[in-house]
Amino acid sequence: MKILETERLILRTLNAGDAEFYLSLVTQPAWLKFIGDRGIRTVEAAQAAILSGPVVAQARDGFSFYMTELKEGGLPIGICGLVKRETLDDVDIGYAFLPEFWGKGYAYEAASAVLQHANRVCGLQRVVAITAPDNHASIRLLEKMGLQFEKILQLKDDGSDTKLFAYQF
Repeated sequence: MKILETERLILRTLNAGDAEFYLSLVTQPAWLKFIGDRGIRTVEAAQAAILSGPVVAQARDGFSFYMTELKEGGLPIGICGLVKRETLDDVDIGYAFLPEFWGKGYAYEAASAVLQHANRVCGLQRVVAITAPDNHASIRLLEKMGLQFEKILQLKDDGSDTKLFAYQF
């Protein structure tokens, strides 16, 4: 189901048929370094992760991570969306794109549309984002979108720091 359309992109709900793409995304070195290893190693595991994650979240919360595709040709390039994490008080915006689509403005285009959707459609008054302190590209994108650094959190058991950014509508 299409959720958002931008000048160059379509954002739609993820489904079981997206498992091959999802597997390729979650096994990228940047995903593993900055987001974390989810232990997904097979198409079946990717399918299960989609069904138990974004599909459930969309039904429960009315939002989730969305497949982000090029409008022209429908090529999947990443995911972008909203998630309500147990570890955070506010809804979190997140994104991940295949490396060959970095530096082309797609993440900014998708995340900006999702941020507006969060307020206009979902009724959220505040959205946060988390990132590793050394994920400079993500930090630049969050700041470009108008999110402001608030604090350092320890969300992982390993004691590593996570930067929290916030946007107030």
